[in-house]
Amino acid sequence: MPAIEADGRKWWVLVAMGAILGVILLDETVVGVALPTVQRDLAMSEVASHWVVNIYMLVLAAFAAAAGKSGDIVGHKTVVFAGLLIFGLASLACGFAQSGAWLITARGVQGIGAAIIFPTSLAMITIAFPERQRGLALGIFGAIGTVFLALGPLVGGFLTDVLSWRWIFWINPPIVLAIGLIVAMAWIEPSRTRSSERVDWTGLVLLVSGLFAVIFATMQGPEWGWSSPSIAPLLAVGVLLLGAFVVVERRTAAPLIEVTLFASPTFSACNLAILSAQFTKMAVFVFGALYLQDSLKMTPLMAGLALLPTVAPQPFTAPLAGQAADRYGARWPTLGGLALMFVGLAWTGIAMPWNSYWLIFPGLLLWGLSMAFLFVPPQRAVMNSVPANEQGQAGGIAMSSQLLGATVGMAVCSTLFSMTEDYQVIFLANAAFTLVVMVVAWLGIDRRV
Repeated sequence: MPAIEADGRKWWVLVAMGAILGVILLDETVVGVALPTVQRDLAMSEVASHWVVNIYMLVLAAFAAAAGKSGDIVGHKTVVFAGLLIFGLASLACGFAQSGAWLITARGVQGIGAAIIFPTSLAMITIAFPERQRGLALGIFGAIGTVFLALGPLVGGFLTDVLSWRWIFWINPPIVLAIGLIVAMAWIEPSRTRSSERVDWTGLVLLVSGLFAVIFATMQGPEWGWSSPSIAPLLAVGVLLLGAFVVVERRTAAPLIEVTLFASPTFSACNLAILSAQFTKMAVFVFGALYLQDSLKMTPLMAGLALLPTVAPQPFTAPLAGQAADRYGARWPTLGGLALMFVGLAWTGIAMPWNSYWLIFPGLLLWGLSMAFLFVPPQRAVMNSVPANEQGQAGGIAMSSQLLGATVGMAVCSTLFSMTEDYQVIFLANAAFTLVVMVVAWLGIDRRV
């Protein structure tokens, strides 16, 4: 295997880690446009088809926090190779799925691979680049991920229309193989003493089981009936497990999530803003895509093109959001982003009954313009609101909030749609949620961060 010159290693690591982030984000959005076709081909129920999206997000959210520590314990190259292998094989299995249960199971395994890779990629870039170049590297890393995210609906629509929905999964293994080769050639594991840090397995089990119970009961409630003897006990058990998780984390020396950080109003409000962005993303990318195909009779490719206003502005607005946060602090850019998101969702919901794409277009565009302002400024405030020795934990919580927002958003939107069969209800409910978050942000975010 040819060697890579020392000066070029860090840039190859950046390319590989950016591609990793891109593939993980692509798999968040690429499935939404293909969902009606997948549901029809595999004879899945409506709720089961929603699990194709949400099981990936749920597993990713639940395991990412624990996976972030694994690189420090066993070495980053080992962790990345394990994650790539799991993700690549699971992607193949998704493409060959012959039933809904097969596809949902494979998507869950794919989420485990993504959870292993996601936090490790950020750590590897931080190690590879000197401090003076780290900001540039992280900016490029985020830009690559944003481009992949933006391409998701379009790629999903194109592959579904021209080839088969199965190719939205089969494109992953070649990319994963290329990333693995680059890491093998470019990454040199830094010398380190053996880490004595351990994963908080008790916290992990409580978090994973509690989240799964609550999300499962929420999504299955409309299909099984809220009076079903299974739903209420599942919800109760899930809430109790999550409550036990909080108690355990407060008493653990090395917790999975430092819950005491949420005592800061700024920290809590900014994490809620980050969560809300991912929450509403599920409404736009999944149920927006379904609306375009169901109500406006678009093909998957046309629906992917129609969703471009929601993603195309983001590579351009991200630098503006960062500059605004540096100049004005996090409070006003975050509130501005929430206001744009509220107007965009409300506009789209109000315009939906007319079944005209050009009437909902301004709402989709406003939502797309808001996204960068709900990631960059709040993340900056989260990091600035804690002491230097807690910034690693704070960054991990911000990432967990982002991932959790997607899985909770998908569960709530799926439940609302199963109960009402009305896309307008989903968008207006998301607008109402955004308004609540705006009030919390107004009261909570300190003007000085």
